[in-house]
Amino acid sequence: MTRLEIIPVEGLPEVRPGDRLAPMLAACAELVDGDVVVVTQKVVSKAEGRLVAVDPDDASAYAAILDAECVRVLRRRGDLVIAETGAGFVCANAGIDRSNVPDGYVTLLPVDADRSARRIRDGLRASPGVEVGVIVSDTFGRPWRQGVTDVAIGCAGIAAVVDLRGTADAMGRTLEVTEVCVADELASAAELVMGKAAGVAAAIIRGVDPAWFRSASVRAEVVRPAGEDLFR
Repeated sequence: MTRLEIIPVEGLPEVRPGDRLAPMLAACAELVDGDVVVVTQKVVSKAEGRLVAVDPDDASAYAAILDAECVRVLRRRGDLVIAETGAGFVCANAGIDRSNVPDGYVTLLPVDADRSARRIRDGLRASPGVEVGVIVSDTFGRPWRQGVTDVAIGCAGIAAVVDLRGTADAMGRTLEVTEVCVADELASAAELVMGKAAGVAAAIIRGVDPAWFRSASVRAEVVRPAGEDLFR
């Protein structure tokens, strides 16, 4: 890999429950084989009907949604809750989000974001007939570091983690533990052209290493099993 190009997908119309994202993306983007399409969780959740009406002044209603979306609360500080979702993600408020949705609504994370990515990829393979990878991204905070960044919560056709164990570094030493979460790196790179308030909900990354294209799953490859987690 010598060069990456990151292209915002502009002109995507407002997404509503029941919309098919693949043809909407294809209508706004000139895709070619080997592209990686990064789509924000927000539009995926909207298309899948993961919108819930909630009274912003009713704390108990919001708490009930949170209870339904999380399997475990790890920390609470005021209104902030760090919770584990059914998919194994540890994030603020179980991924429930009020941004970029109509007043009185919140979005929930996709039930299975890997499946969401596969559905979009299958649609793009059918028409316009391109072989691409798809990543569903979302914005997460990080322990011990200020600021948020986009990460992958689902992927299809593109590796979630590239295992470099057994290969040599630049000095010829054998790497013993290095596994790179390229899906997170690609999601974060795509966010640079999408932004948080620009209304750009997807991006194309062109020039990705062809060796990274394969069947993959964020849930299977990225989510650390509880038994291997030193902090839970």
